[in-house]
Amino acid sequence: MTRGEPPHPGSQGSPPNPAGRAGQTIGELGEFALIDRVTEGLVASGPVLLGVGDDCAVLRLAGDLAVSTDTMVEGVHFRRDWSSAEDVGRKAVASCVADAEAMGAAPIGLVISLAAPASTPMEWATGFAAGVRTECELAGVQLVGGDTTSAGQIVVTATVLADLGGLPPLTRAGARPGQVLAMAGRLGWAAAGVAVLGRGFRSPRAVVVAHRVPEPPYGQGRVAAEAGASALIDISDGLLADLGHVARASGVTLDVDTSTLEVAEPQQAVAAAVGGGDPLVFQLTGGDDHALVGAFDPGRVPEGWHVIGRVLPGEPRVLVDGAVWDGPAGGWQHFTS
Repeated sequence: MTRGEPPHPGSQGSPPNPAGRAGQTIGELGEFALIDRVTEGLVASGPVLLGVGDDCAVLRLAGDLAVSTDTMVEGVHFRRDWSSAEDVGRKAVASCVADAEAMGAAPIGLVISLAAPASTPMEWATGFAAGVRTECELAGVQLVGGDTTSAGQIVVTATVLADLGGLPPLTRAGARPGQVLAMAGRLGWAAAGVAVLGRGFRSPRAVVVAHRVPEPPYGQGRVAAEAGASALIDISDGLLADLGHVARASGVTLDVDTSTLEVAEPQQAVAAAVGGGDPLVFQLTGGDDHALVGAFDPGRVPEGWHVIGRVLPGEPRVLVDGAVWDGPAGGWQHFTS
């Protein structure tokens, strides 16, 4: 299946049926009817022994369990005037599953909770559920449960359950001097999209879409683990910010080689349009693309990954082309950003 296609028949079932009275809200429909509507057709398969419909889901694992949760709040992580309901559903899944990929684990089950005002249109809720199913298909994970509740604004929480398959987890603490840094995925697209949308525009469309629906390199976390990566991280808050976590956890210096970073034409166009800044800033500081960056021994970088830097002895810090970065800090910290 390729990105943008509807889900294939299978474990995710058909998209929820939006049929109902025109203009109906989730408050008018009621919680139980809403749950029935958005989970219609879901069938457990493979390692999921029991899925939606009981007090708990039941999964069979081959190895240790990796668990991560991710919350998206309207007005902080998404805006309904920028993103469709389907976009929000897909982004909720993608951002959560990317964390499992960063541990080298295979995502198996996903539970998702939706808190929303009673005035939320039923059409929005079914669109959100359809987006969740679409992205679950792309990520190779089954939707196995969740929760709904009323709230003053839309809040979405997703939790992924992933199988390490007998391999040790890839943490942030394993980078060693002499290794190289390699990346799967892409950088800077979502940040360029935010720059466009924040100024009231909708083009270049490619960067706007990247903000609305990220494209993690699904399956590459497992590839990295099997190739012998010793550390791995999901780039959710910006390359320099997230590599800082690896540098501190591993006690090493990381040096990013900007000549290896491809700045796409749409990013160049956005940088020129918003003040003529260096488009490389999108690559180094922009988040929400969910690329994976890992530490590998030279010669063991798997196909589909490309080297972007090296691991050096020294104090925990991140360098850019051998020097301290003097550009915008970037990154994101809730409560302070």
